[in-house]
Amino acid sequence: MSLTLDIIAAVLMIAGAFFFSVGTLGLVRFPEVRSRLHALTKADNLGLGLILSGAALWLADWAVAALMLLCWLFALAGASVSAHVIAGLEADHAERREPVHHTGEHPVVGNTGEDDAAATPGADGRP
Repeated sequence: MSLTLDIIAAVLMIAGAFFFSVGTLGLVRFPEVRSRLHALTKADNLGLGLILSGAALWLADWAVAALMLLCWLFALAGASVSAHVIAGLEADHAERREPVHHTGEHPVVGNTGEDDAAATPGADGRP
């Protein structure tokens, strides 16, 4: 195999790994379910496609390339169907739950009537 094809295959696989990393970062950093789904379905599928195309180019076999293309198409279909189902479930339950922020704590809305000392854990003698 020529050096040029090796370099192109390596660039494709490195670019795919970059998109996988960006998709994972989006999963961790984005605040809501739909944004997280967008990051995962778009970036991860592009990353998978780039990695598989780089591997197919590096292996230089049409049968393996066709098998990798088939795997990528199944991954695209699976990701879009699962993202649609998760987004639909999130939309159905969005009105019935309180918003939760990144810290996992429920936001305090308005005055609860408790002073700061009583709201502090351990202030009343209980853990």
